[in-house]
Amino acid sequence: MSILFQTIKSGIIAVLLLTLAACSATFENHGYIPPQEDLDLITVGVDTRDTVADSIGRPTSFGVLQEGGWYYAQSRWRYFAYKAPQVIDRQVVAITFDKDGVVENIERFTLEDGRVIALSRRVTESNVKGIGFLRQLLGNIGNLTPGRLIGGGTDPRF
Repeated sequence: MSILFQTIKSGIIAVLLLTLAACSATFENHGYIPPQEDLDLITVGVDTRDTVADSIGRPTSFGVLQEGGWYYAQSRWRYFAYKAPQVIDRQVVAITFDKDGVVENIERFTLEDGRVIALSRRVTESNVKGIGFLRQLLGNIGNLTPGRLIGGGTDPRF
């Protein structure tokens, strides 16, 4: 009887330990920012886009921001059980260039700064506003002709 009791007790302890392990938080890192030692090697007013690219690399948003500044972003997310993911650390390094491509400024922003940087503002708006599905469907009733149904399109010969 005591062996059975020990086995059940060990099983319960194992289940409790697995349950506790499953509820622990997990963390994910996204993005890349150059280390401060590498940023210290960049001289404002001297280095250009090419020398910055050689020393710390080009940012992933280079294609969108070819003429403007370069932004390096890194985030650390915390995932815990059923709760929504939470950003616990965010850093953005902004390197701005003048019209000749020479480094003008290097700035570091963190989550505590509370500054929002929009890397892209491309918004696609729908051309259908205020029109419901039935109105769209019924609005096409008068636009159909037998020629279009057969495949003649708008050719007057059909």
